[in-house]
Amino acid sequence: MEPRLKKHYQTHARAKLQEEFGFDNPHRIPGITKVVLNVGVGDAAKDQKLLQSIVEELSVISGQKPVVNRARKSISNFSLREGMPVGVSVTLRKDRMWYFLDRFISTVVPRIRDFRGLSTRSFDGRGNYTMGVKEQIIFPEINYDRVNKIHGMDITIVTSTDKDDEAFALLREMGFPFRGQVPVQVGAA
Repeated sequence: MEPRLKKHYQTHARAKLQEEFGFDNPHRIPGITKVVLNVGVGDAAKDQKLLQSIVEELSVISGQKPVVNRARKSISNFSLREGMPVGVSVTLRKDRMWYFLDRFISTVVPRIRDFRGLSTRSFDGRGNYTMGVKEQIIFPEINYDRVNKIHGMDITIVTSTDKDDEAFALLREMGFPFRGQVPVQVGAA
């Protein structure tokens, strides 16, 4: 079964973006390439159970096995040695990416505490959007009783365009609730 958000992108968002920016070539219409979830864990070297719990939580959230990131070089001021674990990340592509984004927009974002809309300033100048989440417990897949420590994560949405205004229009059409914007209804005919 095709993901709902992917179907919305192909039927509605592509046409709107082509009309808005006047793309003559359909391959120039921006799309979402991948989604990267990243959790930085500075205490992972001292507490192996914390690292293992974060790996399990990220695999439940994303639906695939995350990678443990290790330090490339030693930094004595941070008590960091080369090869020590410093974070956990997972990259989502294709259908898993679409399912994750659909759950994120429709279920997770409304559960953010004191939510007033996503910031429009989080674009990196190359068409990618990064946002930080302060608590992993906003994901409904996480069992609050089994959480060892509350931690945040970075979510990066990589688009096929290198212009922020095109990426903003793409994410707006996909239903991302930005501040000061009227949200688009995904799946509405």
